[in-house]
Amino acid sequence: MVTQHDELEKSVSEAGFTPEQIDTTTPHPARMYDYYLGGRDNYEADREAAERVLGVLPDIRVTARSNRDFLHRAVRAAMDSGVRQVIDIGTGIPTSPNTHEVARQIAPDVRVAYVDNDPIVATYADAKLTNSGNAGFVLADVREPGTVLDHPVIQRTIDFDQPVALMLVAVLHFITDAEDATGVVGALTERLPAGSHLILSHATADFHESRGFEQAAKVYNEESTSRAQWRGKEEIMTFFKGFELLEPGLVQLPLWRPEGPVPEGEELSHHMGYGGVGVK
Repeated sequence: MVTQHDELEKSVSEAGFTPEQIDTTTPHPARMYDYYLGGRDNYEADREAAERVLGVLPDIRVTARSNRDFLHRAVRAAMDSGVRQVIDIGTGIPTSPNTHEVARQIAPDVRVAYVDNDPIVATYADAKLTNSGNAGFVLADVREPGTVLDHPVIQRTIDFDQPVALMLVAVLHFITDAEDATGVVGALTERLPAGSHLILSHATADFHESRGFEQAAKVYNEESTSRAQWRGKEEIMTFFKGFELLEPGLVQLPLWRPEGPVPEGEELSHHMGYGGVGVK
């Protein structure tokens, strides 16, 4: 019988990695996020940690889904404005429609560079992210922005003389102030030319008075590969320095240019994240 581990080792080998580079025993936020979305590309450690988070913050599941919907709307907005290249940092486990699939509905010639620090994501890249051309994958950590931007795949895929859509979707709450989240964003955006877009979403405790956020952060901080820091609206706004926010500004995820019914009141409070798009 072929197990999930057997399939992983085969895909690791095909992707050019060694099994020693893969750790399925430590929860990874990308795979926990996949679990929140109902995906199957996660492992026992991810599921157990995710269930502990859901136990104290059950709304994280609906937030993950609204975050995914925000990503789709924001990518379409960038394509409608004429942007034709994307750097998607913190790609996560591929979940169709992926960024390039959404973008190419509007701009078939768009070029996309995906970036993630999980080698398991890299094992899916050829099959699900880069197999249609004009796309590449970079295994790197956003905490090292120079390494990301100078990577040969980025240099080959992205023309920094033309506008770029930089995506930091559900990423920055896994970079703490101690890790200089503001400096990381500044280093990533300073090379972008005028007309570039910053697509950003971030989890927040602004709409809850629950201790669940503290307990959820403890799960991430003590068990996973990343630390978590929830920020308020004003703190998140600082990441848009040098960018002019598109309407309707930085708002709760379902309120950013909705394409269907908009939740209100108590229903809206279950969406624990902000989203916004800025233009340089």
